[in-house]
Amino acid sequence: MPDAQQQAHARSLRDPRGFWAEAAGNIEWLRRSRAVIDETHAPRVAWFPGAMLNTCWNALDLHVLAGRGEQTALLWDDPHTHAVQRTSYRELQARVARLAGVLSRLGVERGDRVLLFLPQLPEAVIGMLAAARLGAIHYLVSDVSSADELTQCLQQSAPKVVLAASCAILPLGIVPLMPRLESAFEGASERPRHCVVLQRAQAEAELAPGRDVDWLEAEAQAEPAACVPVEAKAPLYLLQTSGSTGTPKTIVRDGGGHAVALKWGLERVFGVAAGDVFWATPELASGLGHAYAVYAPLLLGCTTILSAGRPVGTPDANTYWRVIEQQRVAVLLTSPASLRAIRREDPEARGPAGRDLACLRALFLAGDRPDPESVRWVERALNVPVLETWWQTETNLPIAASCVGMAPATGLRDTFKRPVPGFDVRVLADDGVELPRGATGHLVLKLPLPPGCATALWQNDEGFARRYLARFPGFYETGESGSLAAEGQVVVSGRTQDAIEVSGQRVFPEAIEAAIAEHPEVAECAVVGVRDPHGGQLPLAFVVLEPEAGRDLSVLEADWLARVRARVAVAQLRFCVVAKLPRTRAGNLPRSLLRKIADGEPWRTPATLEDPSALAALCAALTRLPPRS
Repeated sequence: MPDAQQQAHARSLRDPRGFWAEAAGNIEWLRRSRAVIDETHAPRVAWFPGAMLNTCWNALDLHVLAGRGEQTALLWDDPHTHAVQRTSYRELQARVARLAGVLSRLGVERGDRVLLFLPQLPEAVIGMLAAARLGAIHYLVSDVSSADELTQCLQQSAPKVVLAASCAILPLGIVPLMPRLESAFEGASERPRHCVVLQRAQAEAELAPGRDVDWLEAEAQAEPAACVPVEAKAPLYLLQTSGSTGTPKTIVRDGGGHAVALKWGLERVFGVAAGDVFWATPELASGLGHAYAVYAPLLLGCTTILSAGRPVGTPDANTYWRVIEQQRVAVLLTSPASLRAIRREDPEARGPAGRDLACLRALFLAGDRPDPESVRWVERALNVPVLETWWQTETNLPIAASCVGMAPATGLRDTFKRPVPGFDVRVLADDGVELPRGATGHLVLKLPLPPGCATALWQNDEGFARRYLARFPGFYETGESGSLAAEGQVVVSGRTQDAIEVSGQRVFPEAIEAAIAEHPEVAECAVVGVRDPHGGQLPLAFVVLEPEAGRDLSVLEADWLARVRARVAVAQLRFCVVAKLPRTRAGNLPRSLLRKIADGEPWRTPATLEDPSALAALCAALTRLPPRS
């Protein structure tokens, strides 16, 4: 008999209008839509056409009026300064309304853009919500972005106002941010009229007269601004994809579908209820950070945690467990890369063993592919379900997951990822013919996509259609390959463009990585296809060893190759041992970049990398490899 998730999924495909109309009933609309969906301009659609709402009202004011004003809305934990700051819904609403008053006085109106260049601070959340309060479009850029990246964002969005901080506090020290922003202003033809600067005590900035405004002084003097009605289809924010497949794309997120999907998804997919403490660890500038560190928990009436630290190094591998214990976190959403980093620092799991973590009900993983050993390690340490999800920045909701808000789950190892309601997952051959269950092909999503999914790239409708809709008419192309198991579970093989052509056959790097990663002396690995002198491609594995690994490297490589050959049809495999894998800030592997470097093609360091030094070390390791024969 189908469980609740299967029943809900079947209903969402059979009656999408009824399904999402019911979910939309949990949002407070200023004007309800004349229809649930407008498909007049299909394949592009508009959810809740004609409806009016304000996302900030639904995230803050609604809860204050409902009696949640004294509940903690935002909890900021800064391991760098040992500061912990709690902000109630009432306090957050007041600060957001006053900052919106500042923006309004500086000329920001509905539809204008506000660019945010801020670290992981409460003010970043306040800035996002203040823009949303006025119906403006916010565009948050990571504080580690380069001046060139900032210039591109300024050119793209033409913001009327920039919200910035004087400095960021990183493990390596204090980093002034305004010099980088000034450099970006010099290179941009689209410059803002005003810059509102948050002066931090660690390094204050010199303000430019006539342009710059002291944030806290202006906020203290401002009149609170009311919420502005906004059409459901109007953009709420701009967001860059992770850049793991090349140049990042700037997607547009609409307000109405976004609010409906997130409030429904946090409750039904993640099993979170109003009043729970929910922690999404990805940085705010990522898609997960926007959706699940800010909007979803506040729309549902939860307490959300914003941490300025990393899983290790601020100060150690106990950071996650300390926060979970102290703040009584109910559900955690993090990346497999974070777990791997913690496991390398604490292989015996001594950190969680000494803490009261009974509050934690589930741990969800998003981003890169989890390795089995790290999953087993955290399951033993926490004794909670550890659940993988599959989604993309563009989708806003997981495409496939175990929806613990509908049906209980027992863990990653004995539960496959099943389609989340709203997503009709199909598998197509290269010619667009649908393949049967079990066959591997292109994973696509039958249109229309559910509410909240991106329907456009910023000022580039043709680019959106070309990238996502053109190859398979009637479907959204995910760019992933995989299959559907006998009972409909989604099996993701890997990104289509990452497939390696070995002896005329396509081999996915994830299959090789899984075989190598199961070796007890391997912490993690990444595989790319490089040019083979004899034609086709040759798999190259970048391997990170466990700290205690001590056997001769030639013996290890022979063992790795035997493990791979037992599962994947490859004759040869090259290895390159590295200290750390470079990853994007979303935790993804930039495989196309690694392939270019290994093949000696032109490349440049992308601004989306979390730690560029890892890339430099990898390049150095490659130079020590013997030439290919």
